Amino acid sequence: QVQLVESGGELVQAGGSLRLSCAYSGRSFTTYHIGWVRQAPGKSREFVQAISRDGGVKYYADSVKGRFTISRDNAKNTVYLQMNALKPEDTAVYYCAADSGAMVATTSSHYDYWGQGTQVTVSS
Repeated sequence: QVQLVESGGELVQAGGSLRLSCAYSGRSFTTYHIGWVRQAPGKSREFVQAISRDGGVKYYADSVKGRFTISRDNAKNTVYLQMNALKPEDTAVYYCAADSGAMVATTSSHYDYWGQGTQVTVSS
């Protein structure tokens, strides 16, 4: 059974930084591409970033390009999201999700497994 557990979300001031972690358990971690998706109150889910099985391919939403960086450590079964220069509009619940498809997914509907989410709040 695949399980994803996010951590690292908290309240931070605008301009600050956070690093989110997504810990994976289940069958081979490298079976899956991993994505981060966020959902702000009253809004639909928004793709943030994704990384391929081997970490060689990454996709970024325009809204976070240059500020957020995704990485993975396959030895630790963990994916990270480094978030810098945070803005109030980054406030959301952040979810990590796993996808076993042929291509890295950049839409939330393609992901097979989801974590429970971690809250990020950026104050102005």
